[in-house]
Amino acid sequence: MIKHYKTPQETFWADKFGDDYLERNADNQLIASNIHFLSLALSKASRINSCIEFGSNIGNNLRALKTLVPDIELNAIEINPKAKAKLEEFIPNKNIYLGSILDFTPTKKYDLVLIKGVLIHLNPNYLKDVYSKLINSTSRYVLLAEYYNPTPVEIEYRGHKDKLFKRDFAGEILSNHKEISLVDYGFCYHRDRLFPNADLTWFLLQKDS
Repeated sequence: MIKHYKTPQETFWADKFGDDYLERNADNQLIASNIHFLSLALSKASRINSCIEFGSNIGNNLRALKTLVPDIELNAIEINPKAKAKLEEFIPNKNIYLGSILDFTPTKKYDLVLIKGVLIHLNPNYLKDVYSKLINSTSRYVLLAEYYNPTPVEIEYRGHKDKLFKRDFAGEILSNHKEISLVDYGFCYHRDRLFPNADLTWFLLQKDS
């Protein structure tokens, strides 16, 4: 049965392109680079006991986080069924939401909400709603890593239009959610000699009590 989504971007990732993407990202170097990324991005955070990742794909980020915090409770939201099957190799099925972020409703809070290279691929008309889901899912921290641009801009993505959008995601969250403050930020570089990563700007945000 064909699943009907709200946006063409969701269908894009749930279908064949998403299948191909997970094959391209089954790389141990990515996990090593993500361990380095997370160790830097979370260096100013306090103890984290639980995490949910929005758009986890096959779990390279979560595997890296598990290396840093071995007893952490991992949770994931993933739209692609084949990627979800890979997540089941190290995350309990009950902790994985198979479906679109746009259809996800937070029912509990986690110490850390992680989203990396996902907001850039969402339909911009739904970003405010997704920002609220991120905030409503965390008790303490949101870590986001995305392509940054001071103003919204669309970029062609692997020959596809309307599939990649750059903007100041963190700035929009900070402007619209006064309970959120900036803890730290940094940049990942694809030419890093030891730990290459996508050219993402990351922001560690904290929910003020």
